[in-house]
Amino acid sequence: MATVVSTLFISLDGVAEIDPEWHFPYFDEQMGAAVGEDYEDVDVLVLGRVTYDSFAGAWPDREAAGGEDAAFAKDLGDVRKLVATRGEQDLGWRNVERTADVVGAVRALKDDAATGKVLVAGSISVVRQLLDAGLLDELRLFVHPVAARTGERLFAAAGTYQPFALLRCVALPRGVLRVVYAPAALPSEATYDDAKEHLPES
Repeated sequence: MATVVSTLFISLDGVAEIDPEWHFPYFDEQMGAAVGEDYEDVDVLVLGRVTYDSFAGAWPDREAAGGEDAAFAKDLGDVRKLVATRGEQDLGWRNVERTADVVGAVRALKDDAATGKVLVAGSISVVRQLLDAGLLDELRLFVHPVAARTGERLFAAAGTYQPFALLRCVALPRGVLRVVYAPAALPSEATYDDAKEHLPES
């Protein structure tokens, strides 16, 4: 069964709609290596349409330019890409497929024995859908030490909560926390009466 993971840059106040003004000052060698780890051994890259348009509008030109980012750009071009879109227009990049049912498509990938790792890059709406469907195995966040104050937050208002288990956390040199969560149940049922025994003693 495939492992479905997401990778997102996010602010301290939960904004996952990246503003280059507050993102790039924190992007150092260690963050680059961590991002590279997220993209290692990816069989299928899943993208929402907005994220795909951003990728397709930049990475093919960077690959053609042959600069220091050309190798990563080539890897993105070579990987199989699944784009959540209801449009029929040409997507304009190689190895691209479209789907109007991203949940169904990811469920099929997850059940495909030939698929090892599915990566959802950015794509807030896709991450939300996969979490709601119980299909996301890991939520990988690069938490920047900045309050964005504006922009789309990862978690929309809802009538239910979503607990997670912390799998690992690493502090990067410029203050970004690389945090990896998995959807989980609450650790226990508890009330204040259960918690009060753990209060500090005077």
